[in-house]
Amino acid sequence: MKMITMLDQISKSILPAAYLICRISKRQNLQIGRQFKCFVYGYILALTMVIQVHGQSGIDDTAQEISIDRSKVIKQGTLVTKYINSEILRDNRIGIDLKRSISVYLPPGYHESRKAYPVIYFFHSLGGSNERMFTVDNLVQPLLDRAIGNGIIDEFILVAANYSSPTLGSWFENSATSGRWLDYTIKEVVPFVDNNFRTIRHRDSRGLAGEFIGGYGALKFAMLYPELFSVVYALHPVGTGSGLMPPQGVVDWRRLHKSKSFAELWGDHYAPGFVAMSQAYLPNPNRPPFYCDFFVELENGEPQLQPDNLKKLQSRFHLDELLDEYAGNLRKMRGIAFDWGRYDQTQSHIYSNQAFTRKLDHLGIEHVAEEYNGGAYDKNWISHGRVEDNMLPFFNQHLVFREQ
Repeated sequence: MKMITMLDQISKSILPAAYLICRISKRQNLQIGRQFKCFVYGYILALTMVIQVHGQSGIDDTAQEISIDRSKVIKQGTLVTKYINSEILRDNRIGIDLKRSISVYLPPGYHESRKAYPVIYFFHSLGGSNERMFTVDNLVQPLLDRAIGNGIIDEFILVAANYSSPTLGSWFENSATSGRWLDYTIKEVVPFVDNNFRTIRHRDSRGLAGEFIGGYGALKFAMLYPELFSVVYALHPVGTGSGLMPPQGVVDWRRLHKSKSFAELWGDHYAPGFVAMSQAYLPNPNRPPFYCDFFVELENGEPQLQPDNLKKLQSRFHLDELLDEYAGNLRKMRGIAFDWGRYDQTQSHIYSNQAFTRKLDHLGIEHVAEEYNGGAYDKNWISHGRVEDNMLPFFNQHLVFREQ
């Protein structure tokens, strides 16, 4: 790597041909690295285990050096961390920390101007956090700087609030057990951002984005609050439908019901996720230790499906079922897009997204949907990946960047 950097510097003055060869070689090496990373991620992507992997953001730290145009100076934006002491999240049974951090990316020209900017709200996935999004080792901020500097998108503010919790994180629902995350976002996060930064306070200048469960959250906010947001791009969303496999067959229900704490659930890939999902969509504050009901209960020591509970959970969780009530709200959006990787280890996610785009078509809801060659996370934040080449240009096309 040091030798390549040295050649890079020499090439600026006397060896342009050698410089070109180095860049091509590096791009080839990068592709090999990505293929290896794609294989590794695809193998381990089960619902709750991938959640932990995702917390590392899946970002290739070699991409920044390769993609920077050295003939052009890229101005740097500013990352600001603020805190909200939430009153709305106080009502929970899982021990949520009420001091919530918010990471705010301000574009390079923010401090030199007096103008207001559009805002994109980005939702991280389960097991992640806003702080981990912007760690030194990943490329989120340099990618945003580069996209603005290269004219891929006009200047904007990106907001990533903290949706982590003691039980994996937010499922973007209002729950008496796991917290009122929808209300927290709409009634605390958005007003806080508007009151502390120069934002364009209009739906046409507010966008929604996220990955995996965060992508689900972005689409859900678009369905529920079209008066506040107008553009949404979801990166590999899950929860768009029921998938291929009956959910009652993927969990060791006997072990789950014997567990007395969330920590005892680890070891069963899906159990932590199903408990957290039940806390969000089947809350029962009077039923310790998890303070929720389940769609599979033990009867005489044997797991038995509870059809009413399953129907209740699916009707509140799955986006394809929410469409029956909220399709009209999606028609009010200026732009809707989502994508998914073909090689997610959980094939139900792929099937559900394919079915979801068809249902949107049947309902006459304009949108962009794309299946790409990759896994659930590995193509998002890399150089010229889904964020840089797809998501940000989509927002540039559909968001309003000037006050009306």
